[in-house]
Amino acid sequence: MKKLSVSIITLLLVLGVMGCSNETKQALTLQAKVGTWKTAQTIQPFFYQDYLDVDDQVEVVSFTNPGDMKAALLAGSLDLCGTTMVTAITAASKGEPIVVVSGLSNKCSALAVGAGSGIYSEADLKGKKIAYVPGTMHHLLLLEVLNQNGLDPEKDVELIRIDFFDMGQALAQETVDAFYSGEPYPSIAIAEGYGRVLAYPRDDETFGIINSGMITTKDKIENDPQMIQELVTAHVKATDALEADRGLWLAKAAEFGTGPQVLEIAADNIDLFWEIDADYISRVKNLAQRMKEQGLITEVPDIEAMFDLSFIEKAQKDLES
Repeated sequence: MKKLSVSIITLLLVLGVMGCSNETKQALTLQAKVGTWKTAQTIQPFFYQDYLDVDDQVEVVSFTNPGDMKAALLAGSLDLCGTTMVTAITAASKGEPIVVVSGLSNKCSALAVGAGSGIYSEADLKGKKIAYVPGTMHHLLLLEVLNQNGLDPEKDVELIRIDFFDMGQALAQETVDAFYSGEPYPSIAIAEGYGRVLAYPRDDETFGIINSGMITTKDKIENDPQMIQELVTAHVKATDALEADRGLWLAKAAEFGTGPQVLEIAADNIDLFWEIDADYISRVKNLAQRMKEQGLITEVPDIEAMFDLSFIEKAQKDLES
């Protein structure tokens, strides 16, 4: 009887250990939500699942603007999401606990003008109607163009607030003479013949072509760094794969509803990336300063504190080992 009792106790202990092991395995299984846009320049999250364990699950939630995406992240509805550097800087300047953990894309913007607008140089924008979305990266780039050509945005041009989705129609119908927007809208204007690109962002020593990155929150980093690491590593792998295979990249982007002809044009104005270095952060500092000078923010935040490069550094080491 004593032996039987010992055997039963032993069995219960074994089952208990197995139960704990299963619970641990379940706890380590990734269950994450990632936000992005359905565009060629923000496509990487749609490939994360390819670079995770079979039991891991990533739900990709699509948004139409970075403000809503950032709000969902701060509310805890997302674990990671894309953002423009302008949105990230604005959030940091308000004390919001966002952290940039990886790059997403560079370039991606353009100043498009109507085919019959008579605008052939940036100086020709004087007296013209220009569509824009306030507080965006494209807004700042437009202000930079005007500033570089001695044009006062309040006196020398008429800035008209129009949603990105409606800019092409406004340009085609000559309601506006130009718009500053992200891809694919400038490339659609070219492909459909009602517009042409007057200027792309300049790759200069200020902030140049920087555009967007991936962000999470300080709370997520503190409480679940392993999840963030797995997501960032998947991001790095997906970015490298898409950069190496243009066909794979554009085939997936076409599923979002943009035609192949437009994507071929737009792809030359898109740089998918994940690397962030000291030069990149220096450019973000320049961007933040210009945002303050242009009145988009009241205070320049601590840009260094806005970044945590440890995740991409670990991902890079893992790839090299």
